[in-house]
Amino acid sequence: MNSIIQINELESLLIAIIVLFLGYFINSKVKVLRKYNIPEPIVGGLIVAVLITVLHQQGIDVTFKLSIKDTLMQMFFATVGLAASFKLLAKGGSRVFLFLGIATLYITIQNAVGVSLSSLLGLDPLLGLIVGSITLSGGHGTGAAWSQTFSSNFGLQTLELSMAAATFGLIMGGIIGGPVAQRLINKHKLKSEFGDGENHHIKHPELVTYSDQEEDRITAKNSIEVLFILLICVTGAAHVKELVDSCGINWLRIPDFVYALFIGVFITNLCETTKVYKVNKETVDALGTISLSLFLAMALMSLQLWGTTRTCVTNVADPNRTNGYLSAFCLLHHLQTNGQEL
Repeated sequence: MNSIIQINELESLLIAIIVLFLGYFINSKVKVLRKYNIPEPIVGGLIVAVLITVLHQQGIDVTFKLSIKDTLMQMFFATVGLAASFKLLAKGGSRVFLFLGIATLYITIQNAVGVSLSSLLGLDPLLGLIVGSITLSGGHGTGAAWSQTFSSNFGLQTLELSMAAATFGLIMGGIIGGPVAQRLINKHKLKSEFGDGENHHIKHPELVTYSDQEEDRITAKNSIEVLFILLICVTGAAHVKELVDSCGINWLRIPDFVYALFIGVFITNLCETTKVYKVNKETVDALGTISLSLFLAMALMSLQLWGTTRTCVTNVADPNRTNGYLSAFCLLHHLQTNGQEL
């Protein structure tokens, strides 16, 4: 039986920040990681997860106390909601709805392919959603968030799979999307003025992203104000979820981070409509980045890679699933040779 080393709350937070620093350092030295925009917490977190796996093989288990992880996750999704301005969407006009239609179509395709291949491989069809739109459209943050829901509601451990699928999506997006985007930029001679050293947030108030190359508009006061709003979203989400669960409204039973997002949408558009308060979007973006980075670092550094290894060996050893893998490969090869893209 392995001996256990328990890391307390404060030390776990400190290690999560060290994980980020490790990721920043490695990404600054490895060009391919920067090229495909692999997030720093993923890089640093996987290295720590490998080290912990090595210790596990030596009879030592390291566990972290990460109760703040869920709060950070909900804070991130609350910032997503706070950035969703209906006025900003209205400025896009019909193009926004065209983009929405195309995105909805491809999300449907992602899920259909994922669920179909999962069934073909003899796996739980729900895993197809993890390798579908949850990660390929939602990314690492959404994948890690939904993995907790899959674990608590369905008993499926999908965090490792979601991180792998999201990373695959990033790399393929870079390989396919990068050259296509560059070709369109060159063809239409497009150039962005944002981030070249001038204060474009005043010239273009619709900009919501934070850039340290711009004049810094984040202050202690608006940071505390936005943090207050985020905590309202987080605590409000808990109360809404409790109310929905107590009423037995099955179709509204969604994860609490989704409620946090919707509350954020409500607050930001209420403020814009009533003009009672103006939410500082740059602060929202900065706090969202901090929350997501720490959440991903905590999620990745607590991965139990030895469990994933056993699962992979079991699946490969199963002749029925091996035949499924071969069938799936043949299907993908057929689609590729016919010039189709999944």
